[in-house]
Amino acid sequence: MQITVVKSKIHRVKVTGAELNYIGSITIDEDLMEAANIVRGEKVQIVNNNNGERLETYAIPGPRKSGEITLNGAAARKVSKDDILILITYGIMDMEAAKTFQPSLVFPDETTNLLK
Repeated sequence: MQITVVKSKIHRVKVTGAELNYIGSITIDEDLMEAANIVRGEKVQIVNNNNGERLETYAIPGPRKSGEITLNGAAARKVSKDDILILITYGIMDMEAAKTFQPSLVFPDETTNLLK
């Protein structure tokens, strides 16, 4: 049997921008993506702590050390600048592997979104 488990999480980052006129995705500081083991184009679940919205899109890297967290396209309507988000990715694995798997959890600075 295979199950879906949390692969990575970036906990409590602040929205830095919302670009409605864009193809779609979430732009994430590449340092955060790397620390959380998220790759370009990977599906990301976004949980907005301010309004309860949950949505899915895909990740694209933003400039390193920028702290950028920008929702693009239609997803921009689900956030406001300075909203606090949790970004989660999932992996599918067999039950035995899941029992010992350790997700990549990142807790950036809540004011700058930079790695501590």
